[in-house]
Amino acid sequence: MSANWDAWTYRTSAGRTAQSADIVGYEVHATDGHIGKVDEASDDVGRSQIVVDTGPWIFGRKVLLPAGTIDRVDDAEGRVYVDLTKDQIKNSPELNEGTSWDDDAYRERVGGYYSGFYGT
Repeated sequence: MSANWDAWTYRTSAGRTAQSADIVGYEVHATDGHIGKVDEASDDVGRSQIVVDTGPWIFGRKVLLPAGTIDRVDDAEGRVYVDLTKDQIKNSPELNEGTSWDDDAYRERVGGYYSGFYGT
């Protein structure tokens, strides 16, 4: 990835437009396997993200994935593919029950964490 990576904007390869289907409920796959399902999604310009319910994989934890981590979306199969490993996602800043996924300080921590994987 280049220094132009934007955490909060879908990449062209994700194929998302204003007319795209809602991805809530889609399965989410890391490079090394299934990690959960999309629990919430925001397509706000410059603030796009998904919240993934990991179920039993990491003890029911929910994780926030910026839209920039999404490599592609397969609407026909109902799947979201991210180009991160399970461990990279597991070690992300925790989304606690008391933390809003729209909290600016939390979003800054998350964006900073993931930007390390994209050479920015």
